[in-house]
Amino acid sequence: MRKLVVSIILFLTILSNGFGQSKNSELPISHLTGDFYIYKTFHDYKGTQISANAMYLVTDKGVVMFDAPWDKAQFQPLLDSIKAKHNKEVIMCFATHSHDDRAGGIAFYKQKGIKTFTAKLTDEILKKNKEPRARYVIPNDTVFSVGQHAFRVYYPGKGHAPDNIVVWFEKEKILYGGCFIKSTEAEDLGYLGDADVKEWEQSIKRVESKFKNPKYIIPGHEDWENTESLNHTLKMVQEYNAEELSKKK
Repeated sequence: MRKLVVSIILFLTILSNGFGQSKNSELPISHLTGDFYIYKTFHDYKGTQISANAMYLVTDKGVVMFDAPWDKAQFQPLLDSIKAKHNKEVIMCFATHSHDDRAGGIAFYKQKGIKTFTAKLTDEILKKNKEPRARYVIPNDTVFSVGQHAFRVYYPGKGHAPDNIVVWFEKEKILYGGCFIKSTEAEDLGYLGDADVKEWEQSIKRVESKFKNPKYIIPGHEDWENTESLNHTLKMVQEYNAEELSKKK
């Protein structure tokens, strides 16, 4: 009886760790809605541990990932967790721009036989920087159908990065923004080394115009549960641009 109890406890511990549900896990996975899941990974940036949000979608044909883990040590564990949780393989992976917290897993997942995708601008940047490139380059506005799901990959214009794209799920009203959208927890626009803040404002307005009334908005970092994140990003962008303009006067 004692051995049975020990075995059950061990099994539950492995199960819990494998699914990454603990807040202390290096790979926490949260159910968003329906077949959609958000996972977080962590990376040391200038001495501070920062989380990055990414998403995957479970379909009848397999699992579609939107962005790779920021932590390279989690590339394979993510695949293992998805397999254990859903008994499905990852078949596609989209990188929403060229930065390492989005496109860093291209070489790994490409080598695994997973179909990797980036927009044309991202491919050009990766090529210029002599970094691994995705197998497939997609147009700026493309609709994909995978199993029972459909989604639209859209380039709104420059913002956080010159090549940032967003993903829209019309049926579920989910807007996956990556780093183009800042969390409501964000107090500033973060890294602006490749940003075009002046253009960012118009790019946000294009997204607002095309994708109405989202029920879920997933930013690239920090909290993703507040649907005001796109409005919050727009407000910070406008404040930044107004401050820059005042400096020139």
